[in-house]
Amino acid sequence: MIRGYRAWLIRPEIFPALALLLAGCAVGPNYTQPEVATPVAFAEAPAAAVSSEPPDLSRWWSVFGDAELDSLVERALSANLDLRIAGARLREARALRGVAAADRWPELDASGSYSRTRRSENAFTGNSSSGPSSNSGFSSTRENDLYQLGFDASWEVDLFGHVQRSVEAADADLGAAEWDRRDVLVSVLAEVARNYVELRGAQRELAITRENVRAQSDTLDLTRSRFDAGLATDLDVARARAQVATTTSQIPTFETTMKAAAHRLAVLLGQEPNALAAELGGNAPVPTPPARVPVGLPADLLRRRPDVRRAEREVAAATARIGMATADLYPRFSLTGSLGVSSVDGATLFDEKSVFSSIGPSFTWPIFAGGRIRQGIAVQDARTDQALARYGAAVLGALEDVENALVAWSHEQTRRASLDEAVTANRRAADLAMQLHQNGLVDFLNVLQAQQALFVSESQLVESDTAVASRLVALYKALGGGWESEPHPE
Repeated sequence: MIRGYRAWLIRPEIFPALALLLAGCAVGPNYTQPEVATPVAFAEAPAAAVSSEPPDLSRWWSVFGDAELDSLVERALSANLDLRIAGARLREARALRGVAAADRWPELDASGSYSRTRRSENAFTGNSSSGPSSNSGFSSTRENDLYQLGFDASWEVDLFGHVQRSVEAADADLGAAEWDRRDVLVSVLAEVARNYVELRGAQRELAITRENVRAQSDTLDLTRSRFDAGLATDLDVARARAQVATTTSQIPTFETTMKAAAHRLAVLLGQEPNALAAELGGNAPVPTPPARVPVGLPADLLRRRPDVRRAEREVAAATARIGMATADLYPRFSLTGSLGVSSVDGATLFDEKSVFSSIGPSFTWPIFAGGRIRQGIAVQDARTDQALARYGAAVLGALEDVENALVAWSHEQTRRASLDEAVTANRRAADLAMQLHQNGLVDFLNVLQAQQALFVSESQLVESDTAVASRLVALYKALGGGWESEPHPE
């Protein structure tokens, strides 16, 4: 961590003795990257599903093997408006860096002027016969022209590093903007994948619900026929009708989820909400994730997570600004000069006698500023402490994100395996209940209960399939994957 950056502070009262030693040196602390301890391995990484091998996360969404998802991601990379905003911020930071670097060079200004003046005769006293020029030295001519052209140059000698630290801060700000754009990119990729998974999950649940409505409607028709034949009761008919209505009530929920996901995907691709309705219709399967995923080591997050890298660059920028504030304690030296021509007659403007010039050094040194400069240094000290704390929080947050994603993904896989067994068992139970009821061995309530249990377990299985894929997306996002595929901003 950055420690003891007040020790280098040189008090202005001893400047005369140290000026030569400090010539060309930048005051303030030199930045060193903060050191943060990380665990040796992720605690929640299940050995059966996760390896510590370095992962290739540049195109992590391709592990699902879904061509439609690949297409959506590629279009989002080129058309997403959040990425466009982040790209504009990056160009702004690059331009500001150029502004800061320009202070290293001399400034040269060209100027030119022409003026015509007329003096008042009544503004002078004295012998009117001799005119005002006899006493005042003014020309007797009341009207005069003045032509003037020239160049002015100035260059601040960056003796104590104010400009150097300014450029360092701008470089760090540029780096932070670059990592901020990559952080936006990681979020956009994860949002596209997550909404696509939710869309396919809702479509699958909708299809299962409609299939169950059809099956339950067939059961209702059969029950009515048996009631008409005197083989079932009115209670059996009412229960069958209630089951159909209950299952049908789930359809609007899944349709809402499906449409909302499609709308969100279209907006992520920079299009109006209904633009992908036809493309994403149908009943494609939920993307299938791989059985095993490499996640690397916790220390890799310091290099890979864009938000962590951005926070580190913000520390560097804040550190450089301490030097900028400290440089205000010391004198600023400048070289200034001018060269030009001046004449009252345009015909003689470029004569040798019309040339004027000046050159010389100058300096300014704040002797008393009411403590403003030292308080400014204290402000930058405090801001650096804040940046250091934000960096530490970003690292801890990254570790937390990965651990949470790992435990959620691995536990959902376990849940999914149990639900798969439940669907198989409930499907057999529903078939057996119907056969037994038709043979008069069980009452109709057993059939309804078995069918309802099958519907619930099938719906939960699709929900778990969706959750497994969504939580793997969250894991890839927590690992900071995808920014390597960043399109080059303009």
